[in-house]
Amino acid sequence: MPGQGKRRRRQEDARQRLAARTAPDAGQWEVVIETLDQAEMRTRLRRLREAGVDESMIRIDTLCGRLGVPTTYRLSRFMADPARELEHEHSDH
Repeated sequence: MPGQGKRRRRQEDARQRLAARTAPDAGQWEVVIETLDQAEMRTRLRRLREAGVDESMIRIDTLCGRLGVPTTYRLSRFMADPARELEHEHSDH
């Protein structure tokens, strides 16, 4: 199909940019909430969005339960290392 290669390259570029932004040396994932209640997790997610948090910096992990262990939801956001952010700002100028 026409344009398919261009779209794939654009998607791959976006994945690589996100991987660079969330690399281990760029900061760390901070757990916002870990709960058994999916509605509570959705409420917290909505609050993060309303606060203007970049959605690409939010991660939802679903820890699948088994017979004796219920499913757990973990909402995390990536917190950039402040020193690296300052370094990045200075390199832009």
